[in-house]
Amino acid sequence: MQENELNIPNHVAIILDGNGRWAKKKRMPRNYGHTQGSKNVEKICEKAYKMGIQYLSVYAFSTENWRRPKDEVDALMKLLQTYLETSIKTSTKNNMCVRVIGDRAKLSDDINKSINALEEASKNNTGLKFQVAINYGSRDEILRAVKACAMDVKMNNTEIDHIDEATFEQYLDTKGIPDPDLLIRTSGEQRLSNFLLWQSAYTEFYFTDILWPDFNEKELKKAVEYYSSRTRKFGAIS
Repeated sequence: MQENELNIPNHVAIILDGNGRWAKKKRMPRNYGHTQGSKNVEKICEKAYKMGIQYLSVYAFSTENWRRPKDEVDALMKLLQTYLETSIKTSTKNNMCVRVIGDRAKLSDDINKSINALEEASKNNTGLKFQVAINYGSRDEILRAVKACAMDVKMNNTEIDHIDEATFEQYLDTKGIPDPDLLIRTSGEQRLSNFLLWQSAYTEFYFTDILWPDFNEKELKKAVEYYSSRTRKFGAIS
């Protein structure tokens, strides 16, 4: 199928999985895999926008990732810090608007400063809308949203009878971002792992055995072709 014949998803979400296994296959440390995986993110951002995708969201660090060995977590935090700093230049070059989703309270002051600087520097860019999930877990996001909504009810800022799906979504980290049309997970795993649970109610899922550092434009097109072949019913029963 030619690219101009495809039904291009507006929003694609990706669970970046397989960096450690990729490194192991090459007899390299896990952190080498994470480094190469982070480099691949920029390449896929460029290819996605060129293809016509308007929103791209990636799962960079989950709330559960804190349970990994301390040296791996420390290396990931250092890598995220570097990535956020260099993304100011790349977002400007690629006209990309970057937004970080997740609970920032547990992140270091340095990482939070880098997040704020990146979001401020890229907020007026008109190209790809790129969301990076850091210290993100969907259950945590929903609980935080429920507490914030309940506080507004308690403070008489809103009435409980006026709360519907659209209202509740204003309390989520993804406020103002359309739900993903397509969610891709690399490395052969077939689960959501606490990523965008609310937002993925009618999302199409695509699972591939390709490890994230090897995921390229050709593999992205395969995922979009799969999406394009689907008939989306949005709740209708066939």
